[in-house]
Amino acid sequence: MRFSGATDGGLESYRHALHELQCFIGDPVGSVDRAIAADPGFVMAHVLKGYLFGLATEREAMAVARSCHEAALPLGGTAAEQAHVAALGHLASGRWHEASRVLEDITIDNPLDALALQAGHQIDFFTGNARMLRDRIGRALPAWQAGMPGHHAILGMQAFGLEETGDYARAEKFGRQAVEIEARDGWAQHAVAHVMEMQCRQRDGIAWMRANPEAWTRESFLKIHNWWHLALFHYDLGEIDEVLSLYDGPIYGARSALSLNMVDASAILWRLHLGGIDVGDRWQALAANWTPKAGAGNYAFNDVHAMMAFVGAGLDRPARTLLETQNETMRGDDDNAAFTRDVGHPLTLAIKAFGEGDYSDVVRRIRPILAIAHRFGGSHAQRDVIDLTLIEAALRAGDAALAAALTAERALARPGSPLSGLLSRRAAMLAPAN
Repeated sequence: MRFSGATDGGLESYRHALHELQCFIGDPVGSVDRAIAADPGFVMAHVLKGYLFGLATEREAMAVARSCHEAALPLGGTAAEQAHVAALGHLASGRWHEASRVLEDITIDNPLDALALQAGHQIDFFTGNARMLRDRIGRALPAWQAGMPGHHAILGMQAFGLEETGDYARAEKFGRQAVEIEARDGWAQHAVAHVMEMQCRQRDGIAWMRANPEAWTRESFLKIHNWWHLALFHYDLGEIDEVLSLYDGPIYGARSALSLNMVDASAILWRLHLGGIDVGDRWQALAANWTPKAGAGNYAFNDVHAMMAFVGAGLDRPARTLLETQNETMRGDDDNAAFTRDVGHPLTLAIKAFGEGDYSDVVRRIRPILAIAHRFGGSHAQRDVIDLTLIEAALRAGDAALAAALTAERALARPGSPLSGLLSRRAAMLAPAN
C-alpha cells in the first residue's frame, strides 16, 4: 500500500503504532502522534488515530475520532486511503455497520491492508457479527504468508472468528500458532482462552493463562480483559476466593475509569451477585466510576454493565439517568439507537428488575431478546451473563418448568461445567415431588 504524505520517519512511527494495535500493547496513540508530528499530511496516520479513538466505546473519544476525520478529509490520497477516511467518518458518526461495509470492500480489493482488517475485525466484535469476525479475515488469509509483518495478528483474528462460529479445533490451532509467532499478541492469547471457555476446559484455560502472563500483561491494554478470562475459569469451578483475589488485584485493583475495563469488572461482580456471593463494598467503588458515564448513551453494551454496578451499589439516581438517556438514544438514527432498542434497553430494565427482586419481570424481558442478543455486541462468553441472569431469575421466581428447561439447555451446551451442574441441581429441587 502506498502512503500519501508520509516520509520514512513518519512511516516508521506509523508502523510501530500499527504493531502496538495488533498486539494490544504499548502506546499506539503516542506512536501515531509522532507520525503526525513528523508528517502532518500523512493521511493514514490521522485515520489510524481516529480508529484508535473511535473503537474505544467512550463518548469523549468519539469527539477525537471526528477531529481526526476532519483532519484527514482534505488531504486526498489514493482511492484506498479515501475509502479509509470514509470508513472513519461513518464510525465517528456512530454508523458502525456502514464503516464495516466500507472496510470490507477495502480488504476485498487489497487483502494485505492490515489496518482495514484490524479495524473491521474490531467493529465486527462491537456489533456482535460472528460471521464477519470469521469471514472478513478468512477472505484475506490466502494472501498472507509466514514472515510477513503482522501475520500473527491475522492468525489471531482468524482464531477468534473461528471460535465465535463454533470451529473450536481450528480456532485453537490458529491462536496457538499466532502466540508462537508473537508471544505478546494479547488478542490471540484471548482467542485461545475463548475456546477453552466455550469447551468448559477450565483447568486447561487456567494453565494456558498462567503459563506466561508476563507476555500478555506487559504494557498491554487488553490485560484486564485477559485476567477476566482467567477469573471466569475459576468462577466456573466455584473457586470464589481466587475470583475475588483476581478482581482485587489485576482486574480492578487500579480502579480504571475506562468503560472497556469496567465492563469486565461489572461482569465478574454480577456473576458473583447472581450466586449470592457477598462482594462487600466492591460495587460502590465500581459504581462511582460508572456514574459519570450514566448519561453517555453511546454504546448499549456499556449501559447494561453500568446498570449492574448501579444495582449492586443500590444507586437509584444514576440508574434513572441511564434509563432516561437510553430513551433519548432510541430516538436517534445512529446504530446505537438500534443496539439500545433491540437489546440494550430491555436488558438494562431486566437488570434493574433483578435488583428489585421482580424476577418474573426479568424473565419477561430477557426471553424475547435471547436469540438477538448478539446485535448489541460482545462475545459468546460475555453474553453468557444474560443466560445466567435469566436462569437465576427463573430459579428465584420458582418457575420449575422454565428453570428445568433453561438448565437442560445449558447442560447440553456446557456439559463439563461445574456451574451447569449446580444450576441443574437447583432446578431439580424446584420440581414437585411425584
